[in-house]
Amino acid sequence: MTRRWTRGDWVFHIFNYTFLGLVALVTLYPFYWVAIASVSSPVEVVKGNVTLWPQGFAWTAYQIIGQFSPLWRAFGMSVFYTVFGTTLNILLTMLMAYPLSRSWLPGRGVLSWLVVFTMFFGGGMIPSYLVVRAFGLLDTVWAMVLPGAMSAFNLILARTYLSANLPDELVESAQIDGANDVQIFSRIVLPLSVPIIAVLVLFYAVGHWNDLYSGLLYLRTDTLFPIQLVMRNITAINYYAGLGSTSGKFSEFRFNVRYAVIVVGTLPILLVYPFVQKYFVKGVMLGSLKG
Repeated sequence: MTRRWTRGDWVFHIFNYTFLGLVALVTLYPFYWVAIASVSSPVEVVKGNVTLWPQGFAWTAYQIIGQFSPLWRAFGMSVFYTVFGTTLNILLTMLMAYPLSRSWLPGRGVLSWLVVFTMFFGGGMIPSYLVVRAFGLLDTVWAMVLPGAMSAFNLILARTYLSANLPDELVESAQIDGANDVQIFSRIVLPLSVPIIAVLVLFYAVGHWNDLYSGLLYLRTDTLFPIQLVMRNITAINYYAGLGSTSGKFSEFRFNVRYAVIVVGTLPILLVYPFVQKYFVKGVMLGSLKG
């Protein structure tokens, strides 16, 4: 039987949807403004006349960055860092999360405590740089993926999910049937961990895609730069002398180019999120049932 809404129910839902609508508006408007500013007249952008729709519509900024090969090379490098780095992150995280989630692992309490310890205490920038340099990783692609190969927070999240959703009896039954550890991990653990893996993919991928810090600290060769580092330098006209015939337009449309690059740099993550959204809430909620 359907319960009829009372006046209190109507007031609550009206307030709730109004509040959530305002939050969504405040969250989405900056992205919308950057998008319309990138296709507006540079004069109107500087005057501050761009608010709700483009003023003096022009694709010039996108034509400029379309001819700018360092940006697209950096875009490709960011895709490589994100795909390769995320794959390595997921593999290492799940390989450690699975044994930590088993009650039969000797010393798992101490190991878990050591993992949590790194979340509160770290060496800092200079020791991290010295470690990367000592291993000969400076100015290589490995400097972008190995120092952050595993996140302690994501490891705890994965361990909690496996503890709550992978009973020891299931693993024991597979062992009785003759399955070894590799088969159990690949055929049982990973297939049953799709929700939390989707969450970890989103967390790790966003981290790699937005990673400016590692590029600034470890890279010197332009061909290895991620897109975030190019976005940082996009307003330095002398740095981008390779624009050639478009250098004059770049000077005129420098603000529009900045906004267009932000759109290009943000769009891939926005396109990936809808595919993992259904797993995102499920994975986080299931992983929070037990500690």
